[in-house]
Order: sequence, then structure tokens, then C-alpha cells
Amino acid sequence: MGNSGTIDVLAGADNHGSSGSATPGERSMLAASSASATTGTAKSDVADHARSRFALYLLLGFSAGLPYYMFSTILSARLAKHDVDLVLIGFFGWVQLLPTFKFVWAPLLDRFSIPGFGRFFGKRLGWIMLSQLGIFAAMVAMAFTSADTSLPLTALFAVLLAFWTTTLEVSADAWRIELAPTPETQGPLAAANLWGYRSAMVAAGSGALIVADQANWTLAYLVIAAGAFAPLPILAMMRPQRLRSDYVPAPDDPAPHRGERSAALATGVGASAVILGASLLIAATLGAGLLRAAAAIGISAKTDATTTVLLLCLLPFVIMGVMLPRIVNLPANAWARRSTMLGPYVDIFWRYRYRVLPLLAFVTFYRMGDVLTLALSKPLQIAKHYDLTTMGIADGFVALPSSMAGVALGAVLAVRMKLVRALALGAIGSAFGNWIFVWLWFAPPSPHVIYISTALDQFAHGMEGAIFVVYLSMLVNPKYPGAQYAFLSGFAFLLPRLLAGAGGSMVKQIGFDGFFWLSGTLSLAAVLFLPFIARATPRDADA
Repeated sequence: MGNSGTIDVLAGADNHGSSGSATPGERSMLAASSASATTGTAKSDVADHARSRFALYLLLGFSAGLPYYMFSTILSARLAKHDVDLVLIGFFGWVQLLPTFKFVWAPLLDRFSIPGFGRFFGKRLGWIMLSQLGIFAAMVAMAFTSADTSLPLTALFAVLLAFWTTTLEVSADAWRIELAPTPETQGPLAAANLWGYRSAMVAAGSGALIVADQANWTLAYLVIAAGAFAPLPILAMMRPQRLRSDYVPAPDDPAPHRGERSAALATGVGASAVILGASLLIAATLGAGLLRAAAAIGISAKTDATTTVLLLCLLPFVIMGVMLPRIVNLPANAWARRSTMLGPYVDIFWRYRYRVLPLLAFVTFYRMGDVLTLALSKPLQIAKHYDLTTMGIADGFVALPSSMAGVALGAVLAVRMKLVRALALGAIGSAFGNWIFVWLWFAPPSPHVIYISTALDQFAHGMEGAIFVVYLSMLVNPKYPGAQYAFLSGFAFLLPRLLAGAGGSMVKQIGFDGFFWLSGTLSLAAVLFLPFIARATPRDADA
């Protein structure tokens, strides 16, 4: 208002001056004042838009983080409480392999929209809303099968929960990369996303354990399902034009017509019901087929299938590596580079050439400690006779502030330091975040022991995770944000999750202390690849 008043006064002087026209000095003052007003308004709009995006990614991070523990850590604790064999619990850890293969369906999210949701809210938000409905439905199903009397049924709904959680992450990550193409802009959004994500994980972990301890597992899953559903109405009531990645702030954005929003929501919910039903049918059919095939070749709960699963999961990446000499020489019009489903992944190998090999090795080792800790930290604590309430308090009041502090520091380091140096600090922190559980294993059970262990674990892995998100986002070609981020982040978790699935067998061989010594050392090994990835820069796109 002050700038506007100044302009009005100067305009009046121009019109009523003795000469009937402004002097050069007055014209200069008028121009400067107008520029100041425009600049001030623009800065205010940009700041408001940045805050809106930050709040949006807090919410999206919360939406993705809340269900994650429910098919991983909390499910492991639930199975352990039901006296399921530790080896079988380790096999359930392979449910976490599904996000590793999100690159299989990620290109579909870049290309297609959800009917109803996509037309009104945009492609990215449409997939997010569908995913939230899928998360809610899968978690309710897990609640009503929480007795675990049928482990195949438990596995089916855990897989569906993992699938829809991963689909939400793919769309949210693609949108984030489109909104923030530089480390300076990516850092705050990555921090917001991880704050929301880890806060939700902590809330789900502590809340579910406490509710299960005081009531039962069914109520625990229903409570978290309600929390997972809560962000959907908030997103549905937002003004969609302010959520689109191409939105430009304007003071007089028209509000959408209420009927248009209602029609989009009704169509979107109907389409979602069809898609969710189809996904259940497909998952059940594939699962039954896999179980019959496993039984036919003699695989049972006592079979060590780790090597077989490892080879099968690595096969697509090995094929890419073998084909690398041909990929780096492919012309722009080659089918493999233009393919909707294959092109985004071929592009990674084409752009980084032979340096893609140490780059992929680095991302594989970097998150090793975080994943392995997540898989067996709860069985370790239960083996040390910690009760669920104490574990829940550690996961809530201790883990939350520790994780948020680690994420904040990681985001600052990623923006203000060279990424290679920040990555080195993250790897070192991750190693200590794992080794602290060796101390927990040997120390007499005490609330202080579990609180200190949880605090260091969450701080270290929160810092490491924030740095890693920014680094991966900078590797992605903006032409394929969803597919390429899905590929790189999926590959980063492939080997760690395979090892996590074999974690129960490993603990029986080397003990909990040996397992956490090993997991921390594997995280630290990532620093060996830093000199190679520091020089890994993508080549320019050809015509």
C-alpha cells in the first residue's frame, strides 16, 4: 500500500506541475518507485508460493511416510509377537523390494492421468489421490487380518500397501523435481518432504506399537489407516491451479466452480474403485501363481532362497550393464531411446556412459545401513525384552525431534557444501547410526539405552537421507523426472532390501551384534566410490 500511495502522489505532481510535465528527476523517481513496487510484489508472491510448496511437501511426505512402517517395521514386530519364525519374518522383509521395482510402472505415471482427478487436479496430484485411497483400503484389510492366521493373506495386503505407497512416492518425487530443478530450490522441498515422511513414520511406529500394546493390532492398523486418509480431503479442497507445477502467482486467481470439483471427485473415486479392484485381483492371481510355482519346485519356508531372489532381482540391471557399450553409441532416433517404457532408463546409461557403473555402485551402498536397521531393529529390541510401550515412546518422543534435526542439517549441508563432501559426512553418520545398536545389544535393558540408540540412529539416517534425495534429484533428466528418479532410488534400495530379507538367516549365523557391525561397515564403504562419482557429469543431449 505504501508503494502504491507513493506512485499516486508522484503521478499527481506530474499532472499539476508548473510546466505541465514531469522533470527528468521526477520521471526518474517515478520509474524507480514503480520498479520497487513491482519488485516488492513479485518477491512477496514468490515467497508465498515457496511457502505453499513447502507446506504441500510436508503434507505429501506425511502421506507417504505414514504407511511405510506398517508393511515393514511394525509388521515385523507384529509377526514376532505372533511367534512367527525369524527366517519367515526376514522373508516378509522382501515386501520392501516392491518399491525397488517401481521403475516398471513409473513411466505410466509420467504419461497417463487418472480420470476425473487428473482433469481437475492435474496428473501428479491425481495419481497421489488414487494412491491415498489404495493405501487406506490396504491398511484396513491388514487390520482385519491382523491375527496372521493366513500368512499368504497377510503378505497379499502388505504387498498392496507397499505398491500404493510407492506409487504415491513416484508421483510426488516427479512433481518435486519439476518444481525445484536446482540444489538451492531442491534442498528446502527435500527437507520438507523428509520432515513429513519421517515424522509420519515415527508417528505410525510409536502410535501403532502403543495402541497394539494397550488394545490390539486391529485397532492399531485402523488408527493409522484413519491418519493415512486424513490428507486426502485437505488436498481435495485445495485450489488446483495453485498446485500445478506451471502455476504463476496472481492476485486474482478465480476460484474453481464447486460443481466442477464435485464432478471431478465423483469421477475420480469411481475410477479409483475400478483400479483398486483390478490391482487386488492381479496381485492375488500373481501371488497364488508364485506360491504354486514355489511349491512345485520344492521351495518352502525352510528353503534359503536368498541367492535365487538376489539373482532374479539383479537381472534387469545386469542386462543394462552388459548392453552399456551399445547403449552409449545409440543415435537419438534409436527405438530404445524413444520408447515410452524403456527410453527413460536407457537415457541414464547413455548420458553418464561408463561412469554410470561406479555411480550405481555408490547409490547401492549409501543407504545400506538405513534399510538394514529398519528391518531388524525391532526384532533386536524385542529379543532384549523391551516392551512395546517403551519402544513406542522411543519411536515417538525421541525419534521425531532427532530425525527432524538430522534432516535439517542434511538439507543445509546439501545446499551449502559440495555434494560429494556432504555425501561423505552422511555415509559416516549412517555407519555410527548402525553401530549404536551393537551397544544396545550388549547393554542391560534400560529406557536410557534404547532412547540414546534411537536418537543417534534417527539423526544420522535423517541427515544422510536428506543429502541423498538432493543428490539423486540432480542426477535426473528433467525430461523423465518420475521414471528416472524411480529407477535410481529403486536401485539404491535393491541390494539393501535383499540383504534385509535374508537378515533373519544372517542373525542366526553371526548374531545381532555381527549383523549391525556389518551393516554399518557396508554404509561406510560408499565413500570408496566418491572420487569416481565426483567426475560423473552427464553429456548433453543430441539432436
